[in-house]
Amino acid sequence: MNAVSLVGTGEARVIETREPQKLPGELLLKVEMVGLCGTDLNSFRGRNPLVTVSPYTSCGQCASCRRGRFNACRDNQTFGVQRDGALTEWITVPEEKVYPSSSLSLKELCLVEPLTVGVHAVARGRVASDDIVVVFGCGGVGLGAIAGAAFRGARTIAVDLDDAKLETARAAGATDLIHSAREDFRTRLREITQGHGPDVVIEAIGLPETFRGGVEEVAFTGRVVYIGYAK
Repeated sequence: MNAVSLVGTGEARVIETREPQKLPGELLLKVEMVGLCGTDLNSFRGRNPLVTVSPYTSCGQCASCRRGRFNACRDNQTFGVQRDGALTEWITVPEEKVYPSSSLSLKELCLVEPLTVGVHAVARGRVASDDIVVVFGCGGVGLGAIAGAAFRGARTIAVDLDDAKLETARAAGATDLIHSAREDFRTRLREITQGHGPDVVIEAIGLPETFRGGVEEVAFTGRVVYIGYAK
């Protein structure tokens, strides 16, 4: 069968590879469409040695799995990292990791993973309806956090440098927009929160300045959730 393989910086190639063999408890899936994230693009550009495609696998036996933290499994096998990715014709997936949908299109299904990363950050931040939440970064993951916080009824502030991304953030549920290249986000946050700072900060960029900004601007006893990682 055919597969797309990242063979070097800026070089992806269609290769011939063996069709996977289904093991007990697995499903053999035909791949119709694959969603790519910023990590994949950075890998193609040579800025990241790994190409990561969800879902993860988990052993079910280690300390993390026994606590229900399957995403932190000691023996995790991530598509595109510890095992081959999904840019191929067929893949095998453990049956319990397959979530069928009768309502989402292929394009919508490709967005599930990055959006749910943001929604997971909202859950980790224990966002409630009376919280003020600020999300740094309005890419796919940040939009998931914005939508997740808005769904919980929180006042949600989106911070980004891009007008188009901010407008998308508004459509996803952001109540306040801060264009950090045209206005000081610290001043605006204090205005919106009456000087107290946001109850929850979700960082979805991965820059040292936004890492610091989250800790510096969050309200006393507030929560900070980091999704991005500093390069």
